[in-house]
Amino acid sequence: MLILVRHGQTEANRHGLLLGRADPPLCGAGRDQAEALARALPRPTRLVSSPLTRAVETARAVGAEIEIDERWIEMDYGDLDGRPASALDADGWRAWRDDPTHVPAGGESVAEVGARVRSACHDLADLAADADVVVVSHVSPIKAAIAWALGVGDEVAWRMWVEDAAVCRIDTSGSAPRLRAFNDVSAHALPSLR
Repeated sequence: MLILVRHGQTEANRHGLLLGRADPPLCGAGRDQAEALARALPRPTRLVSSPLTRAVETARAVGAEIEIDERWIEMDYGDLDGRPASALDADGWRAWRDDPTHVPAGGESVAEVGARVRSACHDLADLAADADVVVVSHVSPIKAAIAWALGVGDEVAWRMWVEDAAVCRIDTSGSAPRLRAFNDVSAHALPSLR
């Protein structure tokens, strides 16, 4: 199973800021989410993480050896990084939503994220067919991996929402990937039963 995990919350996430390549650590709630994820996730055969601190801190809680893969890094928001979504006007959002190849000033397109993530998914698919592979990443790469699993284009990214510390599961054991779970926050949304 290919298990995709969005990192725990940061202060920027809590305040609704666009968070791309900026590298803040997890906040207290994010560390709690990472610990809850560690209790809920299976011990993986392979643990892959984005190089950004918030992803590595979340992966570290899982307790396995971490392999850093740059392809799982968050989208580069360029000049918008660290700013509220309102920093981009309606025409800018329309251009970005309507054209997966649109590049915001100094940033990266949805299509570029999709290309690098599809490559990463292909590289993990065979192992994930027989073992649990956990990838700790970010909103945009996870959306790209879901698009890969569903066999759809990058334009669907804007139609998905991925919560902090959400888990998605892709079964790669068949002739085509199958989405088994999307945006599962049950590991940290409910009070502990212990």
